[in-house]
Order: sequence, then structure tokens, then C-alpha cells
Amino acid sequence: MDKLFDLTGRVAVVTGGSRGLGLEMARGFAAHGAHVVIASRKLEICEQAAAELEAYGVRALPVAFHAGRWDDAARLMEAVDREFGRLDILVNNAGASPLYPSLAEVSEELWNKVLDLNLKGPFRLSVLAAERMAKAGGGSIINVSSTSAMQPGEHEIPYAMAKSALHTMAAGLSHMYGGKVRVNTLVPGAFLTDISKAWPDELREMISRSVPMGRAGNPKEIVGAALYLASDASSYTSGSVIKVDGGLTYSRG
Repeated sequence: MDKLFDLTGRVAVVTGGSRGLGLEMARGFAAHGAHVVIASRKLEICEQAAAELEAYGVRALPVAFHAGRWDDAARLMEAVDREFGRLDILVNNAGASPLYPSLAEVSEELWNKVLDLNLKGPFRLSVLAAERMAKAGGGSIINVSSTSAMQPGEHEIPYAMAKSALHTMAAGLSHMYGGKVRVNTLVPGAFLTDISKAWPDELREMISRSVPMGRAGNPKEIVGAALYLASDASSYTSGSVIKVDGGLTYSRG
């Protein structure tokens, strides 16, 4: 059974992989034998994360990458081709939800920024990755969504719309590349990443009340689901949506 989660020799690309949930997933892949590409905007931070992952005895490649730029997807894939000559796993984890004072005050600039980063870029990267995976015989794409895609709040509607579109993208691509490339969606809830340090007390209290498990998640608690989707353990899973949210979404609270 242990071999189901063995990623030895496989190559994983994790966008937004230099911190937070992305870094935790990258650590999990490396610990199970995968070579990992850390793709994020700041090269220096990517380099630091890559150096950490190499302690697992795998190769790690840091790449400066902006998930919202169409042409960056091709450059990232070319870097992966040069370094490894293969791609087995893609995690579309990079994303952000800028604050806005009200829906009426959402600017076109903010709208474009949110949709570019959370939807346009992941679409382009997924298609380029899927083409390579299909030709090579298979692979796994994991889109990281958000509970806001299912239960959007008033201060995150553009972000929620973009994230919910990732569910549609996963369903469509899983049909297009069915039998070779598995495409699934991972839906994290509130996690205690570095961003959570800035949470106001009111938000922490709301999470404690609203989450059936009574707490936010530890970043390490995302790894099991990510490993499942990345590995042969999920060989018959495609087009699925897996929530890791402590029971928050659709809760009665």
C-alpha cells in the first residue's frame, strides 16, 4: 500500500510554492521522492524553498513565475523541459484576493488582476502541462480552489467567481484528457499559514464558531489530500472536488 503514494522520480510543479500551503505540499511531494519545481514571483524566496527541499535527496528547481501572465506559463514549461524533460504533477496553487471597500468600488484594474491570477494563468498553464502529460502517457493536475467558491462572502466575490471557474475547468479538462491526465480540485478552508498572523481577533473567533471542528487547519493537514491526488492512490479520481475545510462548507453554523 505504501507504493500507492510513492512519487520517486516524478516531477512536480507547484505554483505559489515558496510559502504557505504551496510549500507544505512541495515538502510532502519531496518527502515521497518527487523532484519539485518551486514557481513563484520572488526568485530569492523560491531559491530558499528549493534549498530546503533538496535535503530530502531530490532535485528542486526555483523559477521566477507570475501566475497571472499568459506568457510566463510557456516560460515555466520550457524551464521544466530543460531541467527534467518530463512533468508528472502540476499544482495550481498561486492566488490572491485583494481587498475592496465595496462591490460598487471594484475597479476594472482589480477585476483583471484577480481573474488573471486566479483563472487565466492557471488555465493556460494547465493546458500546456496537460498536453505534455498526455503525450508522455499521463499525469495529475491539482487546482487549489477555496471555500469561497462554494460560499462566497461579500468581500471576495471576484475571487470566488474565479475560483469556482477552476472547478469547471477541472471538469472540462478531465474529459478532454480522460484516461491520461487526471484533473481535480482541492478546496482548502481556513489554514494557519503565515498570512493568518495578520488575522484580527474577530476573524479568529468567527472561524472557531463557524468551523465544525472548532479551529483553523494546520498547514500540514493539506498534505494528505494533495498526496492522494498527485499519486497513484487516486488513479480512478478525476474531475473531483475534495474539501479540506474542517467541515466548514455547507455547515449549518
